[in-house]
Amino acid sequence: MGDFLPVIRWLGVGGVEKGMVELQKKRNAFMQELVEGCKRRFKTYGGGDGDVVAEGKTKTMIEMLLALQVKEPEYYTDALIRSLMLPAQIHQPERWNGHSLFCSTIPQVLKKAQLEIDNHIGHDHLIDESDIVELPYLRCIVNETLRLYPAGPLLVSHESSEQCTVGGYRIPAGTMLLVNAWAIHNDPKNWEDAREFKPERFEGLEGSRDSFKLMPFGSGRRGCPREALAVRMVGFGLGSMIQCFDWERVGKELVDMSEGLGLSMPKVEPLMTYCIARPVAAKLLSQI
Repeated sequence: MGDFLPVIRWLGVGGVEKGMVELQKKRNAFMQELVEGCKRRFKTYGGGDGDVVAEGKTKTMIEMLLALQVKEPEYYTDALIRSLMLPAQIHQPERWNGHSLFCSTIPQVLKKAQLEIDNHIGHDHLIDESDIVELPYLRCIVNETLRLYPAGPLLVSHESSEQCTVGGYRIPAGTMLLVNAWAIHNDPKNWEDAREFKPERFEGLEGSRDSFKLMPFGSGRRGCPREALAVRMVGFGLGSMIQCFDWERVGKELVDMSEGLGLSMPKVEPLMTYCIARPVAAKLLSQI
């Protein structure tokens, strides 16, 4: 309503903007406490150089960033660290729901991904970010899930800075633009069997946007600046889940795919799956 009646926005009717400011303060306070907790561990274990993790253990993202802060404090400020932590929090439940859904309901996809991980990585260490480049099928699963269920189906809204003409239509300056990524990703003109989950469709297309048919993070100068980090985190997290566990759906009923209201297409009914530890799970998880 504020777009049509600016006075509503000025008066703050509804309290949306005020509520968002308060939520941002709470989020920053929560993330800062995580950072301070890691700093206290640095002092406790005498890790002035940021090396506080025991041999064989994996550093957390915050610990790695704090280690860089020791070397370049003027660049790696607490504010920068908090901003880099955001992709780990925003929409994560929906992201994991989507990827876990297809791994638990399509057994052949899960088995093929596990076989790829076992062949390339083995059972000696937990999957690492550097291993992702050696796992093309895992990346295909990530791409196919983002195609069917993009984290932001309408992407982020944009506004035209000046009047222009698009497809014969005059677009005034200040017009809001919404890109329907979901419609593009599910258009049968662009994708064969558009509503089917087929990770194999992305084999051999690594590094290509395939004529902008796939753009879950937008594109160009206005694309999501955290795209690379988000894709790596999803691939790393999903790969770890596949490497350590078998996944099965609960019961024989088909999973309810109904979508609820929200910016990130949450499911109406939460995903319920069986998580069964593989024989190598204890050994791999002990490295964390």
